[in-house]
Amino acid sequence: MERDAVTTYRDLRDWLEQVEAMGELKQLKGAHWNQEIGAITECSRRQPHAPALLFDEIQDYRPGFRVLSNALNSLNRVALAARLPLGLTKLQYVDAWREKHISLRPTPPVEVPHGPVTENVLKGDAVDLLKFPTPIWHFKDGGRYIGTGSITITRDPDGGWVNFGVYRTMIVDRTHVTCYISPGKDGRIHRTKYFDKGKPCPMVISVGHDPLLFLAGFQAIPYGESEYDWAGGMRGKAIEVIRGEFTGLPIPADSEIAIEGEVLPDKSVPEGPFGEWTGYYGSSVRGENLFVVKAIYHRNNPIILGNPPGRPPHAQGTMASCFARAGQIKVELEKAGVPDVVGVWSHEVGGHRLMIVVSIRQRYPGHARQAGMIASFCRGSAYLGRYVIVVDDDIDVSDLNDVMWAVCTRSDPESSIEIIRRCWSGPLDPIIPKSRKGFNSRAIIDACRPYEWRDEFPDTVDVEENLKRQVMEKWKEIFPS
Repeated sequence: MERDAVTTYRDLRDWLEQVEAMGELKQLKGAHWNQEIGAITECSRRQPHAPALLFDEIQDYRPGFRVLSNALNSLNRVALAARLPLGLTKLQYVDAWREKHISLRPTPPVEVPHGPVTENVLKGDAVDLLKFPTPIWHFKDGGRYIGTGSITITRDPDGGWVNFGVYRTMIVDRTHVTCYISPGKDGRIHRTKYFDKGKPCPMVISVGHDPLLFLAGFQAIPYGESEYDWAGGMRGKAIEVIRGEFTGLPIPADSEIAIEGEVLPDKSVPEGPFGEWTGYYGSSVRGENLFVVKAIYHRNNPIILGNPPGRPPHAQGTMASCFARAGQIKVELEKAGVPDVVGVWSHEVGGHRLMIVVSIRQRYPGHARQAGMIASFCRGSAYLGRYVIVVDDDIDVSDLNDVMWAVCTRSDPESSIEIIRRCWSGPLDPIIPKSRKGFNSRAIIDACRPYEWRDEFPDTVDVEENLKRQVMEKWKEIFPS
């Protein structure tokens, strides 16, 4: 397939124009914020070639106050956001992501005096979160979640570096939200440091922005390094930010909506439940620290970037997460000295975390176990993993049928599976009981031909590669590219 040139854009609106030009945007009017937008989103993304959905004239709200969903549910839309070529396959994208990671030069953000996000600044009595058409995404959700495709910005009170991550945010009332952050995440560590000092934690939540910032927010950037720098490197140009009036935190100048305030160490309110990326309500209602809103910044006719999780493999943003995570793991395997890593894929069915597949060209005894262990515990996969499967280089790691054929025919449960206990999990893990939340186990499955007698392993039934190419070239009408 011919590859389009890498395209660039400035902000979410510019990105949407290019998505529409690609024929991958659908605009809908008149939907209700209470579950209907969520239901349309969920049903749409289960269809082949699901478009991005832009909702306007939402019931009970002014025209122009919009919600975007399914933004990153296609390879081309993710590639556009990441400034990668269009028209590649899954594994080609993994390699393109890997190559960009290797050559990436972190570019710090640049502060500007104002930007589109300062078109409207609400402070004091004017603060009102309910002016935005925040959906109730799933029918059992405990509230209206304005932050699903959001990024939450914090600063380390000791080192001074800025982090942002993708953490869910629920509206409590006009002037308060809660922001749930899983244990061990950088934003949680920052917040705990403030609380340990007896201080509230300054925080900004952007709920509409360049999709590249969303991609940056779920990357496992090394601790102490800023996602702003990573995003600037991916973009090839510094991210413009304004300084928050109350927190001093850097806010994306092109953000659609940004919520600035502080999280209190000594006051909590009920939060949840919320339908999460595992496909379950993994956490029930419990207390979460209260976020007091000091200011809301928003553009005229703002857009909420919605990324509501759901049941894999069609969950929002899963495709983006899968090839980004796979690319990062491949880089980390190579940095750790694992040779001849042919392919890596983080499978959609596992919600981009629960099943990682690595293919190698076996070079020495223990090569497969080495690859499996590192793939399970490197920074890109350490949190809430479950299965790592290592296969030979003749297996397509992105094809679940191919992978499971290897598991069924090249692994023997007695000798091919390693179980690692007391690994880093989280409250969202549905199979872990409340008494053991935070820990889980991992299975590393060696589905390679046994190294000692791999040359004696039965031959596979397949078409010889040269003949395969000849047939596909000759009979193009039944083998579309």
